[in-house]
Formats: sequence, structure tokens, C-alpha cells
Amino acid sequence: MTYSGHVDPQGAPATREAGPLTITKVSVGPMDNNAYFLRNSATGETLLIDAANDADTLLRVLGDAELATIVTTHRHGDHWQALAEVAKDTNARLVAHAADAEALPVVATDLVGHGDTVTVGEVPLEVIHLVGHTPGAIALLYREPGGRPHLFTGDSLFPGGPGKTNSPEDFRSLMNHLESRVFAQLPDDTWVYPGHGDDTTLGQERPHLGEWRDRGW
Repeated sequence: MTYSGHVDPQGAPATREAGPLTITKVSVGPMDNNAYFLRNSATGETLLIDAANDADTLLRVLGDAELATIVTTHRHGDHWQALAEVAKDTNARLVAHAADAEALPVVATDLVGHGDTVTVGEVPLEVIHLVGHTPGAIALLYREPGGRPHLFTGDSLFPGGPGKTNSPEDFRSLMNHLESRVFAQLPDDTWVYPGHGDDTTLGQERPHLGEWRDRGW
């Protein structure tokens, strides 16, 4: 089946081939959290973005692949309910931004900041720090060789707008970072994988940046 970016809540995963990485998306938990497995096709090494919930489902989708790394996009509890159990079962290294790591239920082994790189085998993922939804929220950018960029945004960017913020200052910070670090740097065909719900592209969202600014959310 063609990958569309839609998975049903607590339903079957969806997978796409993206150059040296295979990307698998699955919805877990009562808040329809997306978890993403990025698997190096050559080595089998796998990275998980957000062990959000339902460790049994995540481990089943992982199968016999080697889970080397778990990245937590931000501190909110619905994105790490299964982190401790999956980490214990796989002994994966745990990656988070320093500003959010203290809120996680297990100690992060690797603290990252804006511009750092996390790898899946030899395949690099760029860390983009997006302050606003939380102080330490991060996105991961995978530049598919010969293909499109793939951006995993956690709760910082969704179809239809930025993630929730709790003050005008946080909203301005998130919008400033989205505009300068995401929309100004990446092309319209960049595929966006959010923390909940369906995927989108930067091209679909770019025309609405002014609307988001005006409405304040």
C-alpha cells in the first residue's frame, strides 16, 4: 500500500521506504500518539522516536530489529509512558534535550541541543530545537539522499498549526523557531511526521504562517 501518513488509532502500522532508512509509523495509547521507527536497511539498526505508550505494541512492531536509540521529542507524559519498559527490554541509549530531560522517568544517556546529530547506523538525523511547546522540544530531520527531507516534529508542528503553548511569549518563540529553523531552511516537499494524527508537508502549511501569527495559536 502507498504510504499516506494516516494510521488508525491503535491500529496497524504503516511503513515507507526512504532511501537507506525504512520509516514505520504506529499509533499507541488513548491520546493517539504517533511513534516512529527508523530502521537502517543495511544494518538493521533502529531508532524509535517517542516511546509514547503501549510497550507491547512497540516491541511487537520492532520485532527482531536492534533498537539502538530512543529519542524523546519533549517532556510531556503522553510521549514517554512506555519509555522505561522499552528501554529496559532493549538497553537502547536514551536521547533528549537537556531542558526537558529532567522530566523523563528514566535518565537520558545522551543530551542533545540544536544542530547536534543523532545517527541510525551511519545515517545522520539533525536535531532542531523548537522552544515553545516545552523548553526542550526537538524535531529530527532526515535528509533522504536523492529524495525529500523527512521532519519528525513531536508536538511542535501539526497539520493546521503549531503545537499548544501556554503564553504569548511561548507562542512567539515557537513561531519564530518554526519560521527560521524549519520553513526558511527546508523545501515545500519536506514531509512532516507529527506527534499525533496525520502527516503533512511544509508546502501544505507554509501559506498559513501569517494566519497562525494573527490568531495567536
